[in-house]
Amino acid sequence: MSAAWIRMISDSEADGELQSALDDARTPHGTVDNVLRVHSLRPHTMRGHMSLYKSVLHHPDNSLSPLMLELAGTYCSILNNCEYSVIHHSSNLKRLYGDDSGFERAIAALREGKLDDGFEGKELVMLQYVEKLTTRVSDMEKQDYIDLIASGCTDEEVLELNQVVGYFCYVNRLLNGLGVTTEGDVIGYY
Repeated sequence: MSAAWIRMISDSEADGELQSALDDARTPHGTVDNVLRVHSLRPHTMRGHMSLYKSVLHHPDNSLSPLMLELAGTYCSILNNCEYSVIHHSSNLKRLYGDDSGFERAIAALREGKLDDGFEGKELVMLQYVEKLTTRVSDMEKQDYIDLIASGCTDEEVLELNQVVGYFCYVNRLLNGLGVTTEGDVIGYY
């Protein structure tokens, strides 16, 4: 079985710009996940993807917690039926929760679409926003923003939440549209 429907260039075949892009995309484990390697035919998009990923999920100036960013990304990926992203990001979520019961309750609420079973307050409102923006983008209205602010979100947090959904909708379509699997990946970033 191949890790994607399209050809992906291996490290041993890479040279020049691609080798440099692959080196920049390496995980702490020294590997390149298929979500980035699938860009190997176009190293410039690999670089753009990596830059967006780091900015949206791992930038030190983000206001939202890494846990909330991963919750939003995982939920968006569940809604988009992107098992690749769900596998990777639920692994990150599990590490961030630090306890199996909290993680299991949260992931069950996300998978079953019963957000009230796992979340409340600001988290619940943010995940409701994620759901609507992912599945009913044309129905978005100012009231969705007002609800976020009323729950305690700042404009910066609203922007970050919006960017996470936009990023994951992009990457979910990249992965599902090219048949990318986790074959050979080391699961989880942290």
